[in-house]
Amino acid sequence: MATAVPPRRGFLGLGNRRARAEALSAYFFIAPYLIITLVFTIGVLGFAIFISFNNFDLFTTPTWAGLDNYVKALASQKFVRALANVFWYVAIVVPAQTILALFLASLLNQKVRGSQLFRTLFYAPSVTSPVVISLIFFWLYLRTGYLNFGFSQLLSTWQPIEWLNTPQGLIQLLAQALGGDIPGSLYLLRGPSVTWLALMFQNIFTTAPTFMILFLAAMQDIPSSLYEAASLDGASRWQTFRRITVPMLRPSILLVVVLGTIGCFQIFDQVKIMTAGGPLDTTMVPVYLIYTEALGVAGPPRMGFAAAMAFILAAIIFFFTFIQRRYIERGTELYY
Repeated sequence: MATAVPPRRGFLGLGNRRARAEALSAYFFIAPYLIITLVFTIGVLGFAIFISFNNFDLFTTPTWAGLDNYVKALASQKFVRALANVFWYVAIVVPAQTILALFLASLLNQKVRGSQLFRTLFYAPSVTSPVVISLIFFWLYLRTGYLNFGFSQLLSTWQPIEWLNTPQGLIQLLAQALGGDIPGSLYLLRGPSVTWLALMFQNIFTTAPTFMILFLAAMQDIPSSLYEAASLDGASRWQTFRRITVPMLRPSILLVVVLGTIGCFQIFDQVKIMTAGGPLDTTMVPVYLIYTEALGVAGPPRMGFAAAMAFILAAIIFFFTFIQRRYIERGTELYY
């Protein structure tokens, strides 16, 4: 019995002229996207990798340096200090904004009058430009700003604080209150500075509403039959939230934690506008340091050194993302 032989595939894996013409038309339509991706994503990434192994000051021909830029980056006290600052930032901001977003989503998921208005009000900070938000908080944090004014009205003994110019760390202040101190060489143990905490509060205020929307959308997809069954079993609201809502939100929690971690490691706008890494480098972060080194803000441009720091930061972000996916994502396939 003869068997039919499939036609040989021609150009682009297609067997006839009309199919080839349709495929070419499709590629022409996506050509702008492919070209932009190749040039401005893959091409720039490849150039950055090349530059990280060279000494390059933007004006002369790159000279091969091998791993020298990476060694200098890991030995740089300023880069290590920036990593320490951003680790404190991630450790405080990511849990705080995740918990706040989950709390706000739980409130807005209730069927009460005016919930749409509250959703709009809570989400408003997220659609405002980071530059505008930073300038608003800059005015609030002034020594003569509204924040100090409000505290002075509540507490008669309140002394105005320079929120954006106080380098003392939180743990350091607590140690001093107890009669001790933490030396400057142990800056990681001093805790985040008062200025750094002020920027953390700003970021939590502006980012939590975005994650609130993600949680709210996920909550509305949870079958109501689960809550009805829990109610019939006599479960309290807290038990329902802990046993039903949170487990069903595990995929969304993973997404929020991963996005929050990546965003916190890449913080730049607020530091650039409000503190420029000060005071005493207590708000210096890797991305801002990379920016200053690459463009020569505080000296000659060192593009190779900046590129090496960027790839070290990318490796750190990848490591933490991998750990989060490994331990948070475990079991989440049950809830998809």
